[in-house]
Amino acid sequence: MPLIAHAMFGLVNWAARKGLAESAAVPARTAAAGRKARRTGVRGETYAYWYLRRQGYVMVARNFSVRGMKGEIDLVGYDGETLAFVEVKTRTGAHDDFGAPEDAVTSEKKRNLSRMARRFLRDYKTDAAPFRFDILAIESRPGQRPAVRLHKGAFAPQ
Repeated sequence: MPLIAHAMFGLVNWAARKGLAESAAVPARTAAAGRKARRTGVRGETYAYWYLRRQGYVMVARNFSVRGMKGEIDLVGYDGETLAFVEVKTRTGAHDDFGAPEDAVTSEKKRNLSRMARRFLRDYKTDAAPFRFDILAIESRPGQRPAVRLHKGAFAPQ
């Protein structure tokens, strides 16, 4: 395990010791709530990046998107010889409010991720590399460290 990745995750994990969300309450369905959700998502992706690096992933792309295609792939990295396309889902509320973070990866989202992954493989000439789709779920309750679940091979290409 690379020493830098271990040290950086230690710092990120320490910073997240009281959760990933901001403490101020913001009414739902406002522009401020949207900005707060985006900041929480960015914090979750940063946490996920260093978590995966500590697990031995070698990252090659963040927030990969294709002009004319809907969505983006949060993280792309090698786990050994396998190229992993990782979807990061972060929840900061109670589990009962919106369900598990993994449940937010719908069939439409899977189709979009598969389409973008094929494009990534073609554009970067990695067609021969074995690949899979992972989901990294982060649940961050206020005042608590985030709980992380990594689902390797969460779904098949569509």
